[in-house]
Amino acid sequence: MLRVGLTGDLGSGKSTVAEVFREHGAHLFASDEMGRAVMEPGHAVFDEIVARFGKEIVTADGRLDRRTLAAIAFDAKNPRIEELNALVHPAVLAEQAKRVAQLRAEKPHAIAVVESALIFSAKSGAGERWQDRFDAVVMVTAPTEVKIARFVTRASGGRELSADERAAFEADGRARLAQQKANAEHEHECLVIHNDSTVEALRAQAEVVWKQLVERERTL
Repeated sequence: MLRVGLTGDLGSGKSTVAEVFREHGAHLFASDEMGRAVMEPGHAVFDEIVARFGKEIVTADGRLDRRTLAAIAFDAKNPRIEELNALVHPAVLAEQAKRVAQLRAEKPHAIAVVESALIFSAKSGAGERWQDRFDAVVMVTAPTEVKIARFVTRASGGRELSADERAAFEADGRARLAQQKANAEHEHECLVIHNDSTVEALRAQAEVVWKQLVERERTL
């Protein structure tokens, strides 16, 4: 089975590439989805986050107030994102490994694609390297201002924003991008898709890369 990491900064377009891969039969695992799951009440990670960040991040219905937690984690003066990641990432990586192993047992010739913005920086706590988890990594890139604009549109729900609101969303996006800087350092180790044109051009590049992944699986 071929284990593929799909990465790219927020707003890069990796979700569109993931959809192309899924259409061709890839088994897709989204790290964001796994991260949200382990941060739900009843999970040990939830308890650890509340113990570390305080009860003010818990809503009246007993769930995490993700907006408040994000504001703390990405605070420009006192960022605590590394502290948060140290609690969440080991659990997410363990869940990734579990699901990929299950797929391998069921479909030994499948192509498993793990979508994550933090493939190179996520730490399991056990000294495992990203090279141990993946046979290939696909990276989607885009110009910084394009990524910020996409983030603002998504985060705001596409609604009309005041100048102050837009500035706040843009600052949030830049703070998040700063935490994903490891991607550029590893570009030479990846199959790279440049998302600097149209959606159609992005999908066409994804089609080419998919064929390369299929060939790699055949030669394993």
